[in-house]
Parts: sequence; structure tokens; C-alpha cells
Amino acid sequence: MDLVQSIDRALTILEVLSNYNEGLGVTEISQEVGLHKSTVYRLLSTLIYKGYVIQDADTNKYKITLKLFELGSKKVESMDLLSASKTFTKMLMEKVNEVVHLVVREGNEIVYIDKVEANNTICMASTIGKRGQMYSTATGKVILANMPETQCINILNNSKLEMKTDKTITDIDVLKKQLKEIKNKGYAIDDEENEFGVRCVGAPIFNRHGEIEGAISVSGPSNRVTEEKVETIASEVMKYALLISKEIGYRK
Repeated sequence: MDLVQSIDRALTILEVLSNYNEGLGVTEISQEVGLHKSTVYRLLSTLIYKGYVIQDADTNKYKITLKLFELGSKKVESMDLLSASKTFTKMLMEKVNEVVHLVVREGNEIVYIDKVEANNTICMASTIGKRGQMYSTATGKVILANMPETQCINILNNSKLEMKTDKTITDIDVLKKQLKEIKNKGYAIDDEENEFGVRCVGAPIFNRHGEIEGAISVSGPSNRVTEEKVETIASEVMKYALLISKEIGYRK
């Protein structure tokens, strides 16, 4: 690896200082990083000039500033869910060879903001921009399960719970019980509840604040996304949902 020695040393000093809230003196830093005090002093001078380190006027000890945090925050704040998810939704589709959806909540509904078609002969009728009900879809239910309970109940109370198929759950008490199970398991299933003959498995995406940001799902004909395959598919959906969450700043 072609390392730039001075940059490597400067970053090592920052890493060491990050472990000491009260700061360290030049001699202590020199001992920690294994460099001569004169070298450490020159590197610290540059880091101070660039705003990454300050020297306490009373103790003469050196401390890191919040500049690295500011730089990292700019990266996270500029990262959009759609662009951050692209690589992972494609990988998930290739893994299971079924269509993958990315959704976000808007009001009492979900909105499909991305779709990755599978390489099979049966295409799903969903389209980007289409809206769906939260109570009858895998992505909608997994979002409901991971939001504050009062907010969830408010959405259910203000939604018209219609029978989409003979498997649709329209009883709020039954839904509330299922949502608790979904939160514990980490994924939700739409077992032909929204569209006859279609089974979906969804998992939540969280933002850097640990709040629900959206969800992804794998959808396919129920004769292909069988009950026997649900747990295997769910494992993959949760894996890639977590990768997307981490990409937008979530830390479990």
C-alpha cells in the first residue's frame, strides 16, 4: 500500500486524541504514537491550523475539535435514501431473483420510490410513485411496527381498513398484536393480503437517529415466494435493509 507517511501519522494522532477528553501533552502523544516530540509538534501545528486540534490555554494539552464530526455529518446529511439503496436493492434482487421495492411513508400511506425488476418471466404490476395502504402491505406494516405506538394507532384509526382480499386484516386489535410480533421478528409478511396470489416480505430501514426511514421488500407470486421460503427470504431482506440503514448513518 502506497502510504503518505505524514498523513498516516497525523491521522494516528487524531485517533489517539479521540480517546482522551482531557487532552494530552506533546510528550504523552509522542509516547503513544512512537514519534519524536519535534515531529509530533509539527504535525499538531498543522492540525491546529486546519482546525482539527486545539491547545488548551490553561493546561497546554491538545484536544481534538468537532471538525471531523462536522465533515462526517455533511456526508450523512447529503446522502439520500434512494441513491444510498441502489446498490443493495440490486444485490438483493440478484440474490432472490424476485422484484425488490423501496418505499417511504407519506401520511397514512406508503409510496414506492424504487423498484428493481427480477430476471424472471412474471413482472409485478407495481410502479414507482404508486401509493399503497400501510395495514395491508409488508413494507407498510413493518414501518407501522417500528414507529412510536401513539403515531401507529393514530394512522390505523385514520385509515379506511378495507378488505383487499379474503386474507386482509381489518381488525385493529388483531393488527396491533401482529405489529408487536413484526417488531420482535424484524420483518413483516403480506400473505396475499393486498393482492391475491402475491406474497411479500418486508424489513425496516432506519436513519442515523434510529428512526424508521422506509422499508424494502421482496415480492413475488405466492407459488414462488412460498411459505417454506419466507424465513430464508426474510433473512436476506433484513440483511440488506440493515446495510442500507448503515449507509445512511444508522448505528445499531
